Amino acid sequence: MGFFSKIKEGLSKTRDAFLGKVESIITFGRKIDEEFYEELEEALIMADVGVNTVMEIMDELRVEVKKRKLSQAEELRPVLQEKLADLMGSEEQEGLRMAPNDQLTVILFVGVNGVGKTTTIGKLAHKFKSEGKKVILAAGDTFRAGAIEQLEVWGQRAGVDVIKQSAGSDPAAVIYDGLAAARARKADVLLCDTAGRLQNKSNLMDELNKVYRVIKRELPDAPHEVLLVLDATTGQNALQQAKLFGATAGVTGIVLSKLDGTAKGGIVIAIRKELEIPVKFVGLGEKIDDLQPFVPQEFVAALFSGEQEEHE
Repeated sequence: MGFFSKIKEGLSKTRDAFLGKVESIITFGRKIDEEFYEELEEALIMADVGVNTVMEIMDELRVEVKKRKLSQAEELRPVLQEKLADLMGSEEQEGLRMAPNDQLTVILFVGVNGVGKTTTIGKLAHKFKSEGKKVILAAGDTFRAGAIEQLEVWGQRAGVDVIKQSAGSDPAAVIYDGLAAARARKADVLLCDTAGRLQNKSNLMDELNKVYRVIKRELPDAPHEVLLVLDATTGQNALQQAKLFGATAGVTGIVLSKLDGTAKGGIVIAIRKELEIPVKFVGLGEKIDDLQPFVPQEFVAALFSGEQEEHE
């Protein structure tokens, strides 16, 4: 199953909520007037597209209506799709940055507890392994009870080694061990878990900075990606987390987990527009292969695709 089919299936809750509402507003024979704009604006906000982003979209739609001399609501449907696609950017921006010339690629994962960070690492390990790469995991979340064991379970499922120390150990020391093991075993990719607590933000960020320094000392070009894992079901709360981590943790990309379980998938658009951080992957289910590289244009196409449509 290709990305379009998977995202279309995974976006069913969001699409039903979003498209159902939009279709009820953009009806045949309805005139474009102020009441129409207000209802459309509300529908977009309810889909968690984000107030600032919605205001910008509405301004652009008003300009296009005048420019193209549109009067009927149904004429606006392709224009809305076009504007959302423009907001998402090009497909080329979204790939993972990898180390050149068969050198070790280091990817650091950050995010609060409960967002699916460990699960995401396990799924990405499986993806890399299925591409023929040698992968090692570093259990840098030494704070949360059960985090190391959870990563080990995913390591077994994906068939990759996990480097760990005891609970409560210095995360930077675990990452250092992971780097040493990855080099010694000639691994292609090292995926590093980190603690997700936010109760004491300064401690968390100090800890992350120490991990950064260790990685930089050993591999000056690493980490090649810092991926922030967010839970799509939390909607605007995910956007707030992204703002917090983006400002302090040097985030280079977003992984949006649990997208299949929410009607708030519009948050992808808000994150892309308001933070200018690309969404690299989306989680579309529980299976080990349900982590999919994110293709912006296909996301928007899937959002607008009714069940009756077939996509070749």
